[in-house]
Amino acid sequence: MGWPVRVRSPSVLQSKLLCLSLLYLLTTLPLALYVSFTDSGRRRRCLQPVPSPPKPLFQYPAGYGEHRHALPTSRALCSNPVAFADYKTALEEIHGLCRDTSASPALRYQSGRRATFAGNLSTQERRSFFNHTDDQVAVPCGFFREFPVPEPDRLAMEKCRGVVVASAIMNDHDKVRQPRGLGAETLRAACFFLFIDDATRAALARQGVLPARGGGGHTTVGAWRVVTVGRRRAGGGGLPYEDPAMNGVVAKHLLHRLFPGARFSVWVDGKVQLTVDPVLLVHALLVRERADVAVSRHPFNRHTMEEAIATARWRKCRDVDAVRAQMETYCGNGLRPWSPSKLPYPSDVPDTAVIIRRHGVASDLFSCLLFNELEAFSPRDQLAFAYVRDQMSPKLSINMFEVEVFEQIAVEYRHNLKPGRGKRQQGGTRMASSRDIAGSSCEEYLHQMWGESAAE
Repeated sequence: MGWPVRVRSPSVLQSKLLCLSLLYLLTTLPLALYVSFTDSGRRRRCLQPVPSPPKPLFQYPAGYGEHRHALPTSRALCSNPVAFADYKTALEEIHGLCRDTSASPALRYQSGRRATFAGNLSTQERRSFFNHTDDQVAVPCGFFREFPVPEPDRLAMEKCRGVVVASAIMNDHDKVRQPRGLGAETLRAACFFLFIDDATRAALARQGVLPARGGGGHTTVGAWRVVTVGRRRAGGGGLPYEDPAMNGVVAKHLLHRLFPGARFSVWVDGKVQLTVDPVLLVHALLVRERADVAVSRHPFNRHTMEEAIATARWRKCRDVDAVRAQMETYCGNGLRPWSPSKLPYPSDVPDTAVIIRRHGVASDLFSCLLFNELEAFSPRDQLAFAYVRDQMSPKLSINMFEVEVFEQIAVEYRHNLKPGRGKRQQGGTRMASSRDIAGSSCEEYLHQMWGESAAE
């Protein structure tokens, strides 16, 4: 007796859901492949690979943790990748520019002694220097109070020629990190200076990074010459500001005054570690682009008001009322949201963790004007950036490179954690409402910004 044979239709045809799934896959797969290939054609790797040094520049004590708590990054492709020149070619070209002694105009600076380090200038006094057409007019640029640097370090700073790489750690806010990817001649061709205060020095001594007692001569940690500012010895003066962040801002934005002989500078925030030779950065992002300043765009915000709202929301500034007063002042004096009319500037908000400068009239004037705004309101330099940039004269040439490039030339770390830091403040905080902008000098700005955002 034979087995019964049944003829059944294939199960695939019995499932309408599976049929629809296959149809969707066959429809979308070609489109996905097309987008993938065309996007990879437009966006390429941000940087050429750069070799790392064969050995570490400094042997840290066990447990110091200089590489802990790095912030993750996910971007590796750019629309406008950066191609570095050969190291020797870049070095020789920068040396040639530094040897060029042809006369060029230089800023004159006001001197004397005033109530504060930057002079405690009014809004109109600060704005009166935005239009700089006469090189004989002296500009207020800090140092109306002492910024106490030890004399041996000051002499070394004045002798620094060419490229200076500088950073600062105040109030033990960050860890000392060594730059990576340095070429064979960079430590001799460039100066590396790290500014710290007494609190940071004490912490580094406890951790074994610095000697417990300063001996003769200067102190170095790997590539960095460590300069302790404001040491309270007999006859020594303290730092100009109670806020450690403002003391760091002196070094960050007034490098042209601290290093009067330098032709180029690379500023590196204490939370950041360079991963590309600064000589290559100066050549690729500044010299080749014929720019006065090179700085990354902010990864999220394009409008100054967006950054101000984020600053208040996340308590990046202790005095939120000062941020509001700052924005009211700027809106009332011509600040406008970003729009295509501001091109070639692609954004109003930079990420100033790394700033590369060509020292000259335009760059130095911008730094002076910006610093005056920071003393008037808060050390959040992103809030004053577009206000000064858009209204100053002579105009500034800025290479605002892509965020993806920044993430390839530097590693960003979290700040040192301290007891009580990061706790939310209780009371005194309320949600904003639409009534808050009625009658505000920023009402027109906000409507323009929201209209631009809606159009995008």
